[in-house]
Parts: sequence; structure tokens; C-alpha cells
Amino acid sequence: MIYWILKNLIVGPLLKSVFRPWTVGLENIPENGGVILASNHLSFIDSVFLPLLIRRRVSFLAKSDYFTRKGLKGWLTKNFMTATGMLPIDRSGGKASEDSLNTGLGVLARGDVLGIYPEGTRSPDGKMYRGRTGVARMILEGKVPVVPVVMIDTEKAMPTGTRLPKIMRIGMIVGEPLDFSRFEGMEGDRYILRSITDEIMYELHALSRQEYVDVYASSVKEKRASLSR
Repeated sequence: MIYWILKNLIVGPLLKSVFRPWTVGLENIPENGGVILASNHLSFIDSVFLPLLIRRRVSFLAKSDYFTRKGLKGWLTKNFMTATGMLPIDRSGGKASEDSLNTGLGVLARGDVLGIYPEGTRSPDGKMYRGRTGVARMILEGKVPVVPVVMIDTEKAMPTGTRLPKIMRIGMIVGEPLDFSRFEGMEGDRYILRSITDEIMYELHALSRQEYVDVYASSVKEKRASLSR
């Protein structure tokens, strides 16, 4: 109920009137049934505008840090994330990764929409980076289609490290659904998972026209952090 009120009566109308976002291809999102929206990730506000611009409710898997921060800012962040459909996950690996997978599969089993960033983290420089295969596992185990989505100019509106977005038009392009049912039952094959993930990233690259770099974004961030010490 809180989600609906924020999206349709309070936050949604306000943000749409201020930023005047444009969209292309909304008709490519199925009107019902479980589906994964696989998106590029340029800015924090991707997780605000992507669900806002889609008619159906979208649940995102968000790192658990957003839900455990202290003080008033932490309380506000936690409540905002919860109210906008974010689900906390632990990215530390091992059992935590399996629990995250099950959380996503639960969303799909209810016939809902799950948003995923295959790159695993925000791009540090506006380029597109190699996708992680967790999205492919969810597609095959959840037996759902995946729809590629790209956010446009969100990194210009709110670059990483800034606290408030700059008012400007941003956009969203939705591609045609991808069907990987031919690989059903092969979620344990890492080569199949890599092939599916790479095909998704190819579609995202074609839609966004971002420069593609075949390494993980997290590796680039770690390297930059080590050089700045």
C-alpha cells in the first residue's frame, strides 16, 4: 500500500514533473507473470526511476548495507528502500549468495517483476562492464523471460559520490524479451550461464551504445581504490 501511494500519489508524480523522463518500449514488458528486468547501472537513481516508469511493481535486490546504517539518515534510507520495493541481500558470497538467489526466486514464483543489475555494481565511469552469471541462474531456475532495460543519462543527473541529483531529462529504453527456455535444466553448467549472461550484456550494449569493457566493474573499482591509497 505504501509503495502504491509513493509511486502513484506522492513521489512518482513529483519526480516525473521535475525530471520529465522519456521512455521507449514499455510494451515489451509482459503485463503479468514472473519476469526479470536486466538493466545497466549508471547511478543510484536507476533504482528510483526504473520502477517509477513501469506500470507493474518492481522488486530490486539491494545490498544489505542500505538497511543497517545508523542515525536519522540510516532510518530514512531503510524506510525509503523498503517502501520502494527493495529487498536486502548479503553480497559476501557463499551461503549469502545462495540466500540472495532464493530471495529473487521467491519474487518470481509469486509472478512478480524482479529487477537485476547484471554488472553487480554501478559503473565507475559510464562504461558497461562484464555481467555476473547470477542473473542467468535466476532465469533458468525461475523459468521466466528476461527483458533488457537501459537507463539513459542517469549518471549525468546523479554521478557516483553526489548526494542530490541535477534536474535534467533522463530516459529508459526497454528491449524485446529474451527467451532462454532452450537451456532449461542446465543451470548447473557454468558455460551455459556465461553464454546467457553474455547475450544479455550484448543486448544491453546494443540498446545503450555504452563502451563495453570485458572485465568486472568491481575489479576496476578495487584497482582504483588501491591506487588512491
